[in-house]
Amino acid sequence: MHVVMFGDQHVESLGGAQVSMRLQRRFLEKAGHTVTMVAPAMHGPRARAAAGDPAYVDLPSIPITVDREYSMTWPGRRTDQRLDAAMAGRPPVDVVHIQADFWGAFIGVRYAERHGIPIVHTMHNRLDVGIEATTPFPKTVLRVLNAWQRRALGRRVGESERGRDGWAYLRRFGARAAAVTAPSTHFARRLEANGVLPAAGAPAVDVIWNGIDDDVLDEVLAAASTERAPGPPRFVWLGRMSPEKRLMPFLEALAASSVEAEVEIIGGGGQLRAARRLVDKLRPRATVTFAGRMPYAQTLRRIAAADAVVQTSIGFETQGMTIFEAASLGTPSVVSDPDLAAELGEGFWAVGDGVTADPSVAALADALRAAASDISAGAPRVPDPTIRERFRQSSRTAAMVEVYDRVTA
Repeated sequence: MHVVMFGDQHVESLGGAQVSMRLQRRFLEKAGHTVTMVAPAMHGPRARAAAGDPAYVDLPSIPITVDREYSMTWPGRRTDQRLDAAMAGRPPVDVVHIQADFWGAFIGVRYAERHGIPIVHTMHNRLDVGIEATTPFPKTVLRVLNAWQRRALGRRVGESERGRDGWAYLRRFGARAAAVTAPSTHFARRLEANGVLPAAGAPAVDVIWNGIDDDVLDEVLAAASTERAPGPPRFVWLGRMSPEKRLMPFLEALAASSVEAEVEIIGGGGQLRAARRLVDKLRPRATVTFAGRMPYAQTLRRIAAADAVVQTSIGFETQGMTIFEAASLGTPSVVSDPDLAAELGEGFWAVGDGVTADPSVAALADALRAAASDISAGAPRVPDPTIRERFRQSSRTAAMVEVYDRVTA
C-alpha cells in the first residue's frame, strides 16, 4: 500500500519522533510498501540530508528556531494546492498517517478529508505538560492553539467540542481518525480517559511502541563487551536540553549524591550553557562530560557501554525511548517517571517510592546512590530480556500494518 506520513518537522531534523518516522519508513519499504513523507522544508545545516530523496515532499516553510533546525508551514489553501500538485504524480494513497501535533497535523487532516482517505493518527506528545513546561502563559497558548485548530480544520457536522485545554485539542484530531495509536499503554489509557478516541465505531486506542532499528541493534550487540571495565560507575543522560527533560535537577542531584561516577551528557538544546555553568558551580564528585549530539548508532553504542541510563522527565514522555533502547541493549536505568517504570517492568532503580512521582532533588540523589552502590558491588538491576525482541522495529511495523489493513478494509 501507499502510506503518506505527515510530521510537524522534517524527518531529517533532530528529535525522537523524527527518528521513529525514519525507521517506520525504512521497515515499511522493506516490507514492500510505498511511503511518502510530508513536512516543512529544512533551512539549517542539515538541509542537505533531505535533498534529492524522492520520498520527501518538502513544503514551503519558515525557520522558527535560531539555529534554523526547525521550521513551520502555514496550513491553508496555498499549501493544499502545493501538496496536491506534489502528490499528483505519485501512486494512489491508501492511508494518511499523521505523526504531528500542530501544522503538520492540520495539513494532514485537510489532505485526507479532501481526498477521502482514512487517517491513522499517532499521538506522540502530552500536549498539556509540554506546553506548560516550555511556555510562559500555557493557558493562553492552548486557547490560541484550539482556535487555530478549529479555523484550520473547520467544523464537522455534529462536532460540538469547544474546549480550550490540551485534551480538547487532541479529541478533535481523534474524532477525525479511523484509528488512534499511542506508543505506550499508560499514554493510551490516559488518552481514552480524556475522550481522545477514534471515530465512532472504531476500537479504542491501539498501543504500538516506537521501535529500535533491528540492524543497528544487532550490530551494537555484536560489538558490545559483556564484561564491565574497571572503574567508577558510568551513567548516561541523553535528550533535548529543555526544562521538561529536567537536566538541571539531575545535575543538582548528582552533586548532592556525592557519588563517584563518570557521567556523559548526550544531546543539545537551550539549557546547554546553563548546565555547564551549574556543573562548574556545584563541582560534583562525579566527572561530567558534555558529549553533544551524536548519530543514532553512536548513541546506542554509548548506551550499551554505560552501566545505567538516567531518565529524569516526569509526566512528559509518552514512551521514554531511551530506557527502552537501554533495556534492549541490556543496560538498566534510573527512572523518575512511575508510568514509564511500569511500562518497563523491571531492570531499573525507581526515584522515590516508584508509585508516586517524586520530583525532588533528594529522591533522585538517593536513586543515584543506590544505583552506583549496586553497580560497584557487581549487582546491577537486570532489564526484562523480552523487551529486546518486542522493541524491534520489524515487529512494530508489522503491528502498524495490521492497523493500516483494518482501516482500509
